Order: sequence, then structure tokens, then C-alpha cells
Amino acid sequence: MSATSRKIAFIGLGIMGGPMAANLVTAGHTVTGYNRSRAAVDTLIAAGGRGADSIAEAVCDAEVVITMVPADPQVKEVVLGEGGVLEHAAPGTLLIDMSSITPQTSLEVDAAARDKGLRTLDAPVSGGEAGAIEGVLSIMVGGDPDDFADARPVFEALGSTIVHVGPHGAGQTVKAANQLMVAIHLQSLAEAVVFLENAGVDLKAALEVLGGGLAGSTVLARKRQAVLDRDFKPGFRIDLHHKDMGIVTDAARAVGAPLPVGALVAQLVASARAHGDGGLDHSALLRGVERLAGRATH
Repeated sequence: MSATSRKIAFIGLGIMGGPMAANLVTAGHTVTGYNRSRAAVDTLIAAGGRGADSIAEAVCDAEVVITMVPADPQVKEVVLGEGGVLEHAAPGTLLIDMSSITPQTSLEVDAAARDKGLRTLDAPVSGGEAGAIEGVLSIMVGGDPDDFADARPVFEALGSTIVHVGPHGAGQTVKAANQLMVAIHLQSLAEAVVFLENAGVDLKAALEVLGGGLAGSTVLARKRQAVLDRDFKPGFRIDLHHKDMGIVTDAARAVGAPLPVGALVAQLVASARAHGDGGLDHSALLRGVERLAGRATH
């Protein structure tokens, strides 16, 4: 592989994958994208990438294959399924799954890939749509250290915090912990907002000063304006965070780790979804607290 430019197949050009693939093009890589909806492929082509009509076409001559799809079933379909990555990628190809899935599925993908002569990394990300667009994602990587080193030029086009966290599956374990913390932060922000508004405090001023103190967080910095505007256009959908809370709950149970606060927040995320908010940004957990406060939500 060239140290600077790679032939990359990018499978999954959604809210996160689309801008990530575009950033790889900007960094000088040759990127061929595949997505179920053609519009996303056309957007990548407009950004200087290439388009494919099938996974087979996308991966046939790729040095690196990146998958960025919603959940475990989609990873299994595009990687392990008929017409998938393992059926068409050449031996020696580096497969990087950047989806958020269970550690068990990452291990299953790695085992199947090794049987075909491919190398794998699980490399989920944090930072949301804004982080994907700006190329400042946090990337937590599980797998062989040599494969991680080989992939670093690719990761550097996508993120600003790039850390090898352990063997295969470790990236997904760290991502589960990330999603646990993000959900708790969002819920605490939502509760603080309703508390402040009910008390008659200037919310914009309050969030500004809170952001500069110990209560400050990336969650507050990224979601402050959305909360002030009640603009819940999805950067990361509640549906997906609901899936992730299931992953962390199951993983924590498997290792005997208690999640007393996390378990409660997982129920609140599920409640938001049951109220029809699944397609909204996860900052819309605020709507759940507003409902508990007897406020109408729109």
C-alpha cells in the first residue's frame, strides 16, 4: 500500500458515512462509494469520488474497505452476506468497520474475514454529524497493532483523536461506554434545561456559564444551540442511540458491571422512541423531560 494514497471502498454513505467518504477524497484517497440509495452515491461523485452500483463493484480492486452502516444486521449483510465484501474483496484487503455494533459481531466478522485472507479493524467513532463533516471524529480502534498503523493515514482524514484501544472487539466496547456517557450527559442537560426554564432563568446565559465550568462538556458545546432552538434535526437519531443502549446494557451484564444510572437512561431513550421521537436527534431527550413536566411538545 502507498503510504499516502489508498484505493478505498466506502460502504454506507448516510449522515456519518457521506461526509467521512468526502473527507477521504479531500485527503487525496481514491474513494469508491456504495449505498442503497443512489442519491448518496451521486453526492460523493460530486465531491470528487467514484460511484458503484454494487458492493462487488466497489470492493473488487480496493486496498481498504470501510463499512459505516446502522447496526449489526446491516454489517452482517454487507460483509458476510451473499454478494458482500468477503465474497468479492481480494486477500490482504484491510476491512475497517466503523459502524457501532456489538463486540461479538466484530469478532464474528474478524473470524470470517481471516478465513478469506482479509485483515480487520473495528473502529467506531464519536462526534456526530458535525464531527464527521469537520473531520474531527474520535476513533476508537480494536485489532492488530500493525493493521492499526497501516490504517492511520486513512483515520487521519476522518478524526482528530485516534486511539488503538486493544484487540478485536475492544473498539466496540469503548464505543459502548461512549454511548453510555453521551446518553447520561444528554439526559442531565435535558433535566437542567427544564429546571432552569421553570425557574425563570435566562437559558442562553445559563448554558453559557455552565459550559465554562466543570459542568461543561462536548455534549453541551455541540447540542447547546439545538436545545435553545428546539431544533432536533438528526445528527444522531434516537433510534440509533436506543440500539446502542441495548449494546452497552448487554455488554455490561456479560462482564458483571452495574449500570444503575445507565439502565434508567436506557429506559428514557426507549420511552422517547415509543413517543415517536426515534427519528429525531438524541438531544430530543429534552422532549421527554418536557412531557414529564406537563409541557406540550411539538
